[in-house]
Amino acid sequence: MNPSVKDARKAIRVVIAEDQGMVLGALAALLEIESDIAVVGQFRNGKEALAAVLAQKPDVFITDIEMPEMTGLDVAAELKRRRTPTRVIILTTFARAGYLRRALEAGASGYLLKDMRAEELADAVRRVQRGLRVIDPELAAEAWVEPDPLTDRERQVLRLAGDGMASTDIAGELGLSEGTVRNYLSEAISKMGASNRVEAARIARTKGWL
Repeated sequence: MNPSVKDARKAIRVVIAEDQGMVLGALAALLEIESDIAVVGQFRNGKEALAAVLAQKPDVFITDIEMPEMTGLDVAAELKRRRTPTRVIILTTFARAGYLRRALEAGASGYLLKDMRAEELADAVRRVQRGLRVIDPELAAEAWVEPDPLTDRERQVLRLAGDGMASTDIAGELGLSEGTVRNYLSEAISKMGASNRVEAARIARTKGWL
């Protein structure tokens, strides 16, 4: 349907965040076909998406996990902390129970894989807007089999270490002492049963904990 004839006052207002331009455009185009859904924002950066959601207060925010500046999970957690009314759908390629657990803990109402059909996504938007939860059924049963052992701070530190940052740089980035960073890394390495920070980050990412 032509967006110009869509009743924007009654349509479900949606903001989309996805760092791949072609995927972002495709998602927006697919949803705009629906007569009751209006895409009011498209972003490829987590911080920009967060600012837009806070300013525009859309009904639904659809986001990928991995994005520059802030991940989709970080944005969802911040929206939850601020008690915003916008409902969040995580749309990702990561079929990992660890990511699903973190999404739910961050307040997401939906967690779906990108290989779903267009009509399923539109239906998910409608259901989430009504206050329902929509979870990929293949992941739902596995979500709590192996709990995430990392604390939020250990996760932050390990993610940066896995990206190649030195302890000194991590300390500056997070406002911590270098000794505290080493302690967090030591705990994370121990919990992963790894021999070093790189291996610990690899294991955590494989399980969806980073």
